Amino acid sequence: MKESILSNPIKEPIILLHGLFGSLSNWSNVVDYFSNDFEIFTPVLPLYELSFKEKLKSLTQFLHQYIKENKIHNPILIGNSLGGHVALLYSLKYPENVKKLILVGSSGLYENDLGSSFVRVRDYKFIQSKVEEVFDVKEVISNELIEEVYQTANTPSKAVSLIKIAREAKKQNLREELKNIKTPSLLIWGMQDRVTPPSVAKEFEQFLPDARLRMIDNCGHVPMMEQPVLFNQYVNEFIKAS
Repeated sequence: MKESILSNPIKEPIILLHGLFGSLSNWSNVVDYFSNDFEIFTPVLPLYELSFKEKLKSLTQFLHQYIKENKIHNPILIGNSLGGHVALLYSLKYPENVKKLILVGSSGLYENDLGSSFVRVRDYKFIQSKVEEVFDVKEVISNELIEEVYQTANTPSKAVSLIKIAREAKKQNLREELKNIKTPSLLIWGMQDRVTPPSVAKEFEQFLPDARLRMIDNCGHVPMMEQPVLFNQYVNEFIKAS
């Protein structure tokens, strides 16, 4: 039986933010583990609907509007990859609105991104190999995931949107601004992350004023899928800590 996390009947809110090629299914283990004790929100980031030049700013405003519309008070933000980048930008702009911040393979400093360019997009094997680079635990890669990325890469409007977001995310470096995030922060990183390597995690730990780092071995860019038991344990410990 899962350990009860909260004794308070009023559930605290957790917002889960997916990455550029992520989907809500990426968070299924997290939702299953925490949903009894927390109110879980999983917004779908409007990656393909953005028409503004500053796409990251638009995603941050989308999150702000989502929080307002759902009357979410003082949430815990958990973001993977691009989702972590959006969580950082939101925490910088609305620091009073965030209780705790959890970054998982986050962009915002440096990344070898999957989506900055799509070459050989009609080559299914090539797309498969690019998806496999993201994960160290290959067993979690489903045919559905590869097919979804392949279809996205071969839908021109979607591909262009993702390329633009990826390039903007890669260009935007938040190193000088991280000192302004006083929110207690947890960094969960895969030791075999090829997208945002472990050196990125250590840099986040260095520049965030109140951050702790948890590295997970045998794990790539998506720890909540690749090592869900350890991931949930670290999140649970961090949330319960005062």
